[in-house]
Amino acid sequence: MLLFLNLGGGEVVIIVLVILLMFGSKSIPDIAKGLGKGIREFKDAANNIQKEIHNSSNETGENISNPLKEIGNEIKEASNTIQRQVGQITKEDTTVNKE
Repeated sequence: MLLFLNLGGGEVVIIVLVILLMFGSKSIPDIAKGLGKGIREFKDAANNIQKEIHNSSNETGENISNPLKEIGNEIKEASNTIQRQVGQITKEDTTVNKE
């Protein structure tokens, strides 16, 4: 399409006539069919690549998020343990001060 943006009607007709003379009217549909198949295969390949990239990025995200969740759980457990110990120390401190 971009090729025809700067061409006039007469120039397009001349190009079509040259193509007809070079390839003949019988082989043009075969050429167009082959070109269409090539474009379709290219688009399919591009879509497959996009799907693979998307799937691999999802897998990578899962591979990263699971260890991060585990680390987060460990941090919460450690925090709870520290809070319990601080609470015990505070209770012990208040009982010692009352005596």
